[in-house]
Amino acid sequence: MEYTGEEFLKSEDLPLFWCAGCGHGILLGSIVRALEESGLSRENTVVVTGIGCWGKADDYLTTHAFHGTHGRAIGVATGVKFANPDLNVIALVGDGDGVTIGGNHLIHAARRNTDITVIMSNNLNYGMTGGQYSGSTPNEAITSTSPYGHVEDQFDISELVKESGAGYVAKETVAKPLKLQKYISKALQKDAGFRFVEALSVCPTHFGKNNKLGGAVEMINHLDSNTVKLKAAQEMNSEELEDKYVIGEYADRDVDGYIKRYQEVQKNAANA
Repeated sequence: MEYTGEEFLKSEDLPLFWCAGCGHGILLGSIVRALEESGLSRENTVVVTGIGCWGKADDYLTTHAFHGTHGRAIGVATGVKFANPDLNVIALVGDGDGVTIGGNHLIHAARRNTDITVIMSNNLNYGMTGGQYSGSTPNEAITSTSPYGHVEDQFDISELVKESGAGYVAKETVAKPLKLQKYISKALQKDAGFRFVEALSVCPTHFGKNNKLGGAVEMINHLDSNTVKLKAAQEMNSEELEDKYVIGEYADRDVDGYIKRYQEVQKNAANA
């Protein structure tokens, strides 16, 4: 069955805010289709965003929304879920917002298995403020704050979230929007636990230009031609995996979410 996602998209607010060739629009399309596929209602769904290019995504969604401060979207989403556990709560974060400024919130929400879904658009830099390096920027990459080459190693974000304890973790590129839709829909339909989907995206305006990767088409083709499925990657050494993007489902396990465990403690306290 094909899904359009029209119910969840504010088409009257188009065209999109983002630069020409930005991967955020592709990911947004995957999200609205996944929302429709998952059967969630607009009335019972809250999307929380932070600061940054990807934080503008809530402008185009017909769900409830809360636009928070930089790096705090996951913390706000946690508060929304605790205040009303019956809501479907989704946090949209970027690599700068979600794992660099907001990395502490990310790993602890995963460790706790807080019952929210986090969708990260990872374009390897801070796009809105001029292309500075983030926690996901590759070593030796050129950015506005590393004009002679980035000296730090990058996070493997999905691996980090998996090892922190999250119930569901998946990664795909914007070159495969239907696969992204599948992962997001699956995450949204999980009953409990922390669900995380990382979308490897492109920023032609800054990262592409600074690293001479070409325009959007060239960058998306580069992503697509340099992906390795998780199962195949497990048979490869570090040299073979250099400059590759490992995609797939990193974790898919049944867990008791934080809400259920917290409510059990409340009952124990009431009966003490």
